[in-house]
Amino acid sequence: MNSTGAFVVRWRVRLGYPLAIAVLFFARPLPRSILYGALVGLVGLTLRAWAAGYLHKQEVLTVTGPYAYTRNPLYLGSAVLALGVAIATRSWISSVLLATYFAVFYSIVIRKEENELRPRHSESFDRYATAVPIFFPRLSPAKLSDSGAGTFSAMQYKKNHEWQAAVGFLLLLIVLVLIWRFRAS
Repeated sequence: MNSTGAFVVRWRVRLGYPLAIAVLFFARPLPRSILYGALVGLVGLTLRAWAAGYLHKQEVLTVTGPYAYTRNPLYLGSAVLALGVAIATRSWISSVLLATYFAVFYSIVIRKEENELRPRHSESFDRYATAVPIFFPRLSPAKLSDSGAGTFSAMQYKKNHEWQAAVGFLLLLIVLVLIWRFRAS
């Protein structure tokens, strides 16, 4: 990986904090936008939870559950979650910041992860990559003979610390409500 890719992977989360501050600074939420954003965000969180319950990081190539539709269901869930945040903030500036961050960081992270998986899982990964799109999902699940980790596990969800995304989103919604209340008074 080139030095830019290494930088992006290393700083993705760290740069997310100032991004959140900027997104909240430009936010102009209303109760309706917060509600609609929360509903869209819930879809993203559900997709992330579903994916996390199947994902066995560094153990097997996961190709079942949501991974039979898209190779990156966690990141697709994150994109839907970011869309929910954009809706909740009711700010085009916040929306552009979120979209730019996601497009730049996640496109690099996805390629980096693929470059790590390909040598580790060789032909299995190549068959998987041929059958399942990188981001936008298939309409029906791919049927692969080497099925990897096969069933959803609440313990795996917990092990992957996915609950943190739900807590973070809830806190963000609370801050947006506080911003609305402050600006309304």
